[in-house]
Amino acid sequence: MTSYIEAKVDKSLVDKTTHLASKEDLANAKTDMIKWFFGSFMALALMIVGLYFKS
Repeated sequence: MTSYIEAKVDKSLVDKTTHLASKEDLANAKTDMIKWFFGSFMALALMIVGLYFKS
């Protein structure tokens, strides 16, 4: 009975740790976020400049 419970707990622990992000994953996510923020900022700045020159 205890060996069954130990095996079940070990399997549960392994299943939960496979979904954790690594440092490399976090670094890639950070660079992607910086790219998106910069791109969005540039698009917003161009929209504001375009509205300024429209009037």
